[in-house]
Amino acid sequence: MAFVRCYSVLPTLAFGALLAATPRVVANPDIPSLKSSSEPHTTDEQIKLAGDYLVGRGVSQDPKLAAYWYEKAAGSGDPEAEMQIGYFYDAGVGVARDPARAAHWYQLAAAGGFADAKVNLGILYLWGNGVAKNPQFAAQLFREAVSTGSGRAAAFLGVMYYFGAGVPVDKAVGEQWFLKGADLHDPQAEYHLGLLLFDKKDHVHNLGKAEALLRESSAAGYVPAIHSLGVLLARNPELARSADEASKLFGESADAGIWRSSMLLGVLARDGKGAPADPGAAYFHFRVATLQGGDEANNLLHDDLRSLAAQLGPQRTANLDAQASGFYQHHQIVLEFVYKSDDLRARFPAYALAIPENGTHTVKILTSQPD
Repeated sequence: MAFVRCYSVLPTLAFGALLAATPRVVANPDIPSLKSSSEPHTTDEQIKLAGDYLVGRGVSQDPKLAAYWYEKAAGSGDPEAEMQIGYFYDAGVGVARDPARAAHWYQLAAAGGFADAKVNLGILYLWGNGVAKNPQFAAQLFREAVSTGSGRAAAFLGVMYYFGAGVPVDKAVGEQWFLKGADLHDPQAEYHLGLLLFDKKDHVHNLGKAEALLRESSAAGYVPAIHSLGVLLARNPELARSADEASKLFGESADAGIWRSSMLLGVLARDGKGAPADPGAAYFHFRVATLQGGDEANNLLHDDLRSLAAQLGPQRTANLDAQASGFYQHHQIVLEFVYKSDDLRARFPAYALAIPENGTHTVKILTSQPD
């Protein structure tokens, strides 16, 4: 998460009145006071220690202490720390979830020049979390963030208009915002635009442009783009850079919990696409897909699993069931974004962001790769 890049489905602000009601105070995490020569005094030191506690780097992993030191740094007026502690209150990391307090810290970070904080604040207004629901104000915040170069804000405007999230559906306007976000190299905007260019029946297709957009989004770690690039290459193998590129992409997104990727790996193994047919591998991937995808996947794959089980026999089937269950134990969290660069990890370390749970709109941070 580094700077809390919430890739899920965000005015100059009148900050004065909003901020006056909520003073900068550091939450008491009910921990003993740290009184030693190594206690951090500068904001940079506090932020580094917070990150160390977040991921367990040289200290025991402790989200509560991470939140304490981020809020300590935020209380000194550091906009990056304000952004981070805002996310902690938004998602309930190390502190009790408090969307209203998250909004407070996002406001401060936005006032300090963080466009991403303005986007996160817009998300709260879009859904009415911690603030009065106001999609029009959310769109205003997104536009202001776009004006300072936020492709992420453009992607959210695209989602709002293309899918009618808080505003009337206007697909043409939504697509223009996706295009703007893609021009600013936002992975989510690139994904949505790429999908329009190869997978929407009512849209003019441009496979070369779609490939380029999905490759850039995938390279940034946006998991839906990794899956969709695999689909594009499986349908159009002449675009692939190797015979097994599609299956490798599906493997990567299946590892990230995407059940449709597991299903398509099973289809490739069942049908012998790119490699000899392998009923055992097909059964394994289909079984993983049913574990990841629940009833929807079960309904789609029931007949295939029954047919393959008859071919393989009960002992082989039982062994593959156990292997699939073991795989699922380590890949059951559905990821939305996996950081592929260390550039953002120095001050705010993270490994990945997980898809929000039902009923929420805040991504969850993963601080390390699942075992």
